[in-house]
Parts: sequence; structure tokens; C-alpha cells
Amino acid sequence: MRWEDDPRRAGSAAFRGVRASRPVEHVDLARHGARVAEGGFWVVVATFEGRLDAWRMADVARDDAVPEPAPGREWDGPPPEAWTTSLDRDAYVAGVEAIRGDIREGEVYQVNLCRMLEADLPAAEPGPDAVALAHRLATGNPARFASRIVVPRTEAWPGAWVVSASPELYLRVDGARVASSPIKGTCAPGESMLPKDEAENVMITDLIRNDVSHVAVPGSVTVPEFLGLHEHPGLVHLQSTVEARLAPAYDWTPELWPALLDGTFPPGSVSGAPKSSALRIIAREETTPRGAYCGGIGWIDADTRTAELAVGIRTFSWSPDQGGRLRFGTGAGITWGSDPYGEWEETELKARRLIGLASGTTMTP
Repeated sequence: MRWEDDPRRAGSAAFRGVRASRPVEHVDLARHGARVAEGGFWVVVATFEGRLDAWRMADVARDDAVPEPAPGREWDGPPPEAWTTSLDRDAYVAGVEAIRGDIREGEVYQVNLCRMLEADLPAAEPGPDAVALAHRLATGNPARFASRIVVPRTEAWPGAWVVSASPELYLRVDGARVASSPIKGTCAPGESMLPKDEAENVMITDLIRNDVSHVAVPGSVTVPEFLGLHEHPGLVHLQSTVEARLAPAYDWTPELWPALLDGTFPPGSVSGAPKSSALRIIAREETTPRGAYCGGIGWIDADTRTAELAVGIRTFSWSPDQGGRLRFGTGAGITWGSDPYGEWEETELKARRLIGLASGTTMTP
């Protein structure tokens, strides 16, 4: 019996080079983030709306060389026609135009406008076969920060079901060093980035520099990568990287995670700039919560003073609502230079491959 199938180890998670199982403690990072710095390996699922859940796992296995074994069973997802969208083409285009109006009036510089795709997927709790979906995504859409997390709901803590193919680093902490690599700017392979794509990235990189500076040694914030082109399955992204050294007051002290998350969450690349204005406009334009999509997904290891959290893009989540619903989000950064119909097409480009994999219509890279 594989470790992820062992009923004695209910609840498991897998990341690049790290697998964990058997949750034994839960904390709300927004209220009890100091606990996470005390010790242990914690799996984190943070929703865009601000629910910050962390579960301490009793068993942790590290193996950078050997990938997780194939599950020996096929993923059984919803048919392609089952997916619905929270914003159709007309509504999304209208949202882009409204945001351009906000930019014209000086309310905001950039807003990430998203829509949620949903499909019925009945399953008994804790949910459908996350291992099978994760393997399917790893085969058809490999991603640097791929992960899966399944934590059964109990009387002691909330549950989680997330399978992600995220290419984007939200936060990495290695001792006293902290880094974030925002992705803004997207095009299809063989196409050129537009000036609007570079403008998006410049704005958000500056926002991340400011966010991280709240916990950094003054003068230690640097940008070692700026407007780097990164190829991913089916698309190309612009990525920059911001690094800093933690100030002594936050160097794995009880104040670290409350302050770091308060200063940086939700991630700037999936909200906008200024962040407070962008979040207000997102609440106005989007018709349904994003949940784990655009949140933070990953792990914190207080024993080794390391952590890696991804931005929850290219991410599926499942909930038992309405008999079982599979959700996937897609969006685009809106600036004054945005073409409303082009932004809709960008959301289609980002969703097409992953939805195809989840619906069994695409398998090879």
C-alpha cells in the first residue's frame, strides 16, 4: 500500500521534492502565525479572500531526485461541456472597460480581473482523486511549483482539496533571505510581448519591492531578475524576481509570518496596484470568490527555517458544495493599454490547456 493510500495517514500533500502526511495540528495564520515559527513542517492553503490555513504534518519525506510514483489509476474528470464561467465574454469585456475607466480617473494603475470556471464533479469527501489529477497535470503541463494538498475536514479543523500547476513563486524564505518572483505579461509561443505586458510587470515588480520592504533590512531589497522571458507549456510569461534580507525583528521570530503575510498578501501579481484600490475594484467586478485560486499554496518548515509558497494560479480546487464542484480560475492584468477582447483571449489561453487536461481531452505536452 502506498503511503498516500494508508488510512492511518489521512491527509497528505506533495510538492517538488517534498511529501508530507498525517496532519496533527491546525492554525489560522492570520491570528496564530507565531505558532508556525516555533517548529514543525506546515502545509499552507491561503484563499485570495484572506483565509490563511496551515496544518502541521507529522510525517515528512524529502526526495528531490525521485518524482512521486504514478497512481496506477486514471483521472476521471468532468466533460469539457460541463464547465461554466462566472463572467461570460460580454461581462468580462465590460469589466475591462470599467477598469480602464477607473484607470482614466486615477483610481488605480492595474487590476487583475479574473473569472471562475466550475463543473459538477460528485465525489465522497475528502474529494476526488487528487493524486491522479496531479499526475495528469505533471505529465501534460509540468510546472515548477506543482503541488497537491488533501486534508480531510474534521471537528478540529477545516479541510482542503487543491491540485496546482503553478509556475509562480509567491514567497521563498531561506534562513534570513526572502524572495518573490511575480509573473506579469503573457503571450502565445512565437508571439511577441506587447508594451502593455512589460508595463504590467514593471508596476507589479515595484509593488512587490514595497511589500517585501516592510520586513527587510533597509537597503537590502534587490531585483536580480527583471523582465525575464520564461517558456511554459502553451504560453510564455514575463517574470521578475525581488530579493531581500529579513530584518532581525523578523528573522524567524514569532513576528515573521504575521508581518510577512500582512505586508504581501494577497500576492500583488493577482491583485493590482495600488493594491487597496485594486482589491476594492475586484470586489466590485467579480461575481464569485476566488478561493485558493490566486491565494498562496505551499509549505513552511520552521525546523530548517525554509519555506516555499506559490501563487495559486493554474490551480484546481474541489468543494462538496452542490454535490461536488471542481473550480479553476483564469484572469488577466488590466492596464490603460488593455484591449478588452485581447484580455478575454488571454484568459482563454491560460485556461485552455489545463481545462483540457482536467476534462481528459489533452494529455501530451
